[in-house]
Amino acid sequence: MKILLVSATSFEITPLINELIFIKNYSPNFSKYYYKGLNIEVVITGIGMVPTAYYLGKILATNKYDFAFNLGICGCFNMDFSIGEIVNITSDRFSELGIESMDELILLEELKISEQYYFSTPYNRITNNYISDYSLFESLKKVQGITVNTISENNERIEKIKSKFKPDTESMEGAAFLHACKLENINCLQLRAISNYVKQRDEAEWNIPLAVNNLNSLMISYINEISI
Repeated sequence: MKILLVSATSFEITPLINELIFIKNYSPNFSKYYYKGLNIEVVITGIGMVPTAYYLGKILATNKYDFAFNLGICGCFNMDFSIGEIVNITSDRFSELGIESMDELILLEELKISEQYYFSTPYNRITNNYISDYSLFESLKKVQGITVNTISENNERIEKIKSKFKPDTESMEGAAFLHACKLENINCLQLRAISNYVKQRDEAEWNIPLAVNNLNSLMISYINEISI
């Protein structure tokens, strides 16, 4: 089984990487590992949708995978979720693809521009219909995310986003990952652990170590269960 792990930063998946047997580096940010019958390749894209799209395009053009994971932390709009909780983002979109006026966010599809100019552009919500047979994944809450270039901290803008998109989570890479996997017909999951609530910054309320620990513990359990 050949698995691709995609993460914006190495620290988000370091505990998982430390469990794997290093084989070789293809490049400074793309490496091959082995674990009990599993061939695992890891790409650290850097933060943001553009580097994520670039590296996935480059890698998927010459490599085939049985499964791909996007792993990382995220902000959460929904106060019903707990800091450190892991969620399965099954629906995502590029929420900034459009116009931000003084009063509202206008989506690209609402501009009524001919679709011929947007070949394969994911200007609508991207959904992931993959159903895992791994019980721990299936027990995770399935949520709606948005992917942004700028983390939301302005209260007025946050209210616009919540009203327009009804998102649960916010990341800077997720929709790029789901879009690439969907176009390449790769089964995938975007799993993220909540490190903070989306509101005016108060880092005293963040818990990145807890989020990273929970996410990696889940993934280590997963590779142990499916390995030979």
